[in-house]
Amino acid sequence: MEVYVVRHTAVEVEKDLCYGQMEVPLADTFAEEARFLQSKLPDNFDAIYCSPLMRCQRLAQQLSYKNIFYETAITEMNFGKWEGKKWNDINQEELHKWMENFVDIPTPKGESLSGLYQRVSNFMNDLRKKEYGKVLIITHAGVIRCLWAYLLEIPLYNIFKIPVAYGEIFAFSLGKISKNDRIFMKS
Repeated sequence: MEVYVVRHTAVEVEKDLCYGQMEVPLADTFAEEARFLQSKLPDNFDAIYCSPLMRCQRLAQQLSYKNIFYETAITEMNFGKWEGKKWNDINQEELHKWMENFVDIPTPKGESLSGLYQRVSNFMNDLRKKEYGKVLIITHAGVIRCLWAYLLEIPLYNIFKIPVAYGEIFAFSLGKISKNDRIFMKS
């Protein structure tokens, strides 16, 4: 199956704001960015999987595709009580502890990177069982980085080295799971 993955378009947030699952407004360039993406993407997808967050939903709707499935598994990482705070305003002791092991330690009332990876891995394992020819996934940078970790077996502590721009398109082929495939990779 051909899989196209798109990060949502640019958002309008203060610099250094921690947001993951928090709803944030789209930038004024949304319509222009959506038109550009529409010109670059095929128009014959069997299914579109979209994060339920508004920044992804609006893009899916603007692209006018049918067969849109809103999927919580591809929602951005949950930063818990840090959502909506500037990184410098977060309790520095908590932040430091998390940064020492962001793969396994969840944010307060949030999740860890390995938790996000587990969600994404389960989604991908389920997707591989489908009979689609071509799929579009509209999602977030953290999810996209976890997709690459899943596909290329990249250790989770290295995924922030993968650049993911707003509105960037990634494409790959995804085969069915065979008995020799690794279904979940440990960090």
